[in-house]
Amino acid sequence: MPLSFHKMHANGDDFVIVDSRNSSNPMTSNMARRMSDRNRGVGFNQLAVVLDCDDADARLMFWNADGSTLDTCGSATRGAADMLMRESDITSIALRTNRGLLTCERTSTGAISVNMGEPFFGWSDIPLALEMDTAVLPLAGDPTACSMGNPHCTYFVDDLTAVDIATIGPTIETNPLFPLRTNVHFVQIIDRKHIRLRIWERWGGIPLGSGSCSCGAAVNGIRRGLLDNSVEVECDGGTVTVQWDGVGPVFLTGPVETIFSGIITDSLLQAS
Repeated sequence: MPLSFHKMHANGDDFVIVDSRNSSNPMTSNMARRMSDRNRGVGFNQLAVVLDCDDADARLMFWNADGSTLDTCGSATRGAADMLMRESDITSIALRTNRGLLTCERTSTGAISVNMGEPFFGWSDIPLALEMDTAVLPLAGDPTACSMGNPHCTYFVDDLTAVDIATIGPTIETNPLFPLRTNVHFVQIIDRKHIRLRIWERWGGIPLGSGSCSCGAAVNGIRRGLLDNSVEVECDGGTVTVQWDGVGPVFLTGPVETIFSGIITDSLLQAS
């Protein structure tokens, strides 16, 4: 049976939404990997399947382009929220993820704001391989680590243009300090309310943006005392706002856009 999907993006961070409410979860690791192929499939950074849920409006499950699963994706969460709120003509919704219950709202400008939950700073929560202070890791450049339901490692640099992200990123991602690998951020602080962010994404390379990475980078900057509690995060593909009061949940706000909808053919599904 053909599988319908929606292709969306958030400031160029592209993702696919598969609506499987009223049916079982059709996704497998191999199917996600084949769908992510930008030449023979649809192409995406992440994929989210929307499922029925007893204690929320829907449940989301996420896949990376390599077929691995992940607990959270800020961009795809905003996309699913946008789709479901338009469907029901409402301005707020609650979505269940492995990260927890995430509440989402449409702002007056049409952007989608998500309560991404509280960040984690314990070494075993991120996780790291050894017990240590996660505010300053024992790596060259003194990065900071946190978890937004996935691991983040943030470097603060004077000049982003001088950083060879394609070379440095995978080396940090696979460092033995990170048993589950890590997203790697390179942040140039413009001022206390504005940062420029470039990313090496765990399992994925260099994206135009990332919701959870924007949160992790801002949180680590606020934690270091370098940033105010509301930060404009400028990525290669556009800007989002991250708000964190230092103790509670992190709020991510930014635009999402539907690119197209389509149907995956039986031939690709059977091959999966």
